[in-house]
Amino acid sequence: MGKGEIAVEAKGIESSFLIQKQGAGSLKNFLFSFGRTKFFERKKILKGIDLTVYKGECVGLIGGNGSGKSTLLRVIAGVVPIDKGKVTVNGRIGPMLSLGAGLESEMSGLENIRLCCTLMGMTQKDINASIQSVIDFSGLGENIHMQVKRYSSGMAARLSFSMVVATNPDVLIVDEALAVGDKGFKDKCLAKIDEFRSNGTTILFVSHDFTEVKRICSKVYWIKEGLLHMEGPADEIGELYLEQYKSKI
Repeated sequence: MGKGEIAVEAKGIESSFLIQKQGAGSLKNFLFSFGRTKFFERKKILKGIDLTVYKGECVGLIGGNGSGKSTLLRVIAGVVPIDKGKVTVNGRIGPMLSLGAGLESEMSGLENIRLCCTLMGMTQKDINASIQSVIDFSGLGENIHMQVKRYSSGMAARLSFSMVVATNPDVLIVDEALAVGDKGFKDKCLAKIDEFRSNGTTILFVSHDFTEVKRICSKVYWIKEGLLHMEGPADEIGELYLEQYKSKI
């Protein structure tokens, strides 16, 4: 695919969060330290990442646990702040992040649908017209009226993916979203992703199942210890990525 209009651009992205030091959990220790002891330290997750995704591209992010790939997706989705750098997204973004992320647990599935679609800028008329299709796609039936906190992990995944589908995003972000749930729904999601791809939707995809990554993505970014380690065709980079684990056996 030739390069054209940019869908997502990240420049010099640095992001970190505070973690509690070992042994710092005592309120007594905190009160009697009188501010002399620091109980938290800042851990840098992303250490200066540049990434450019063009409209219509399907890009995979791979890397080991803790490498920063999921944090990068959250930064792009606008749900995690950055310390330094700039992110630009052209178009409506549809993030399906970690299981249950963005769902209000005290609300019912139906209420979550209305809230999500409203936040995505859909009109009340469009929301009303979309609700039944979301319910049908999720397969939740009458469970759509139940509080989300009562949902199983598979049910939460069904609701999350179905809501993202309803918003018809220009940029679809999928982070390990297909790791839970039954095979039937997983196949249904993959078919929908194929439909998005054929319609020119930009896709950013994270999965530890590299078979899925190769099936969906033509290009891969390998994130390692918070840095962009390598980028290129999915088959080529995937082989190098998997080779590191073979050498340790």
